[in-house]
Amino acid sequence: LFDGVYPFYPQQRKAAGFDISTIIVIVVFLTLACSFVLITPGIRGRARLYWTLRVLLSLFVGVVIVVVQFTGDWETGWVQANTSYKSFSPVQVNAHIGLHIGLAGLNVTLRGNPVKQLNETINYNEHFPWSFGQDYDLSYSQGLHKGLPSPILYVAEKFSSQSPCAVHRQYRIAGHYASATLWVAFCTWVISNILFSMPVLVYGGYMLLVTGAFMIFSLLSFSTVRNSPMCLIQIGTSTLHVAYGASFWLLLAVGLLCFVAGVAIVAMHHLNLDLLKTFFDLHEDKAEECQEMPEVFINPHFVSKGL
Repeated sequence: LFDGVYPFYPQQRKAAGFDISTIIVIVVFLTLACSFVLITPGIRGRARLYWTLRVLLSLFVGVVIVVVQFTGDWETGWVQANTSYKSFSPVQVNAHIGLHIGLAGLNVTLRGNPVKQLNETINYNEHFPWSFGQDYDLSYSQGLHKGLPSPILYVAEKFSSQSPCAVHRQYRIAGHYASATLWVAFCTWVISNILFSMPVLVYGGYMLLVTGAFMIFSLLSFSTVRNSPMCLIQIGTSTLHVAYGASFWLLLAVGLLCFVAGVAIVAMHHLNLDLLKTFFDLHEDKAEECQEMPEVFINPHFVSKGL
């Protein structure tokens, strides 16, 4: 690699759905899950079921918090239309145009229907980053120099900083703060797992509530972009509309799951502590608690003095 780029090949494009970062995170968490499952036969009784349920649910929450940072479907939209393929050309093609918005940027896809048209393969996926440290306008300018198809440049231009739509700054800041709050949620998720491994279960429940709260805060941060009116993306005679995507709804579901689990743990701590300790395999044996000492040695000197 030369400065992180292959020396004789163009840099790999970021996929609209699953990119390399997402796959790496999923593989790491799947490896942890498989490692924990392999040792479950060594756990006796019902504790095996409780332990497996706790670990898998906890890993699921963790992988969702990390994965949605890299996905590009917080908002999605697509449209099928007859549109011009190249600038200054009256020739039109029938294609699917898709828009995939994530925290770090957006992907614009263009796929012909059929793919082979005009003696060309119409199948494009272009990424335009806007995260801090990245220059969206530079990526857009490079797309102009490369001669990308007109529909891709038209959609990407709507989100540039020079566009009259004026949504570039909103998306950039909202994505930045949503990502930051998600990393805080990941830290509180780690702390909650540490607390659950100690006899302070109620504090683990509190931290689980905090984790869910920061996940909801990230969703609210991203939702602030809806406060600005979105320009119409008119392609041919059709309009491309965007709506919340799978990552947004998945994070909302997991955040609510953390709230429900946290409330249940806190309630069980005050209503049925023994059941809570049994579920977390921290229930002490009552026989050991009530065990009496077999022998008691008394100093006769103190007994004789009535002490």
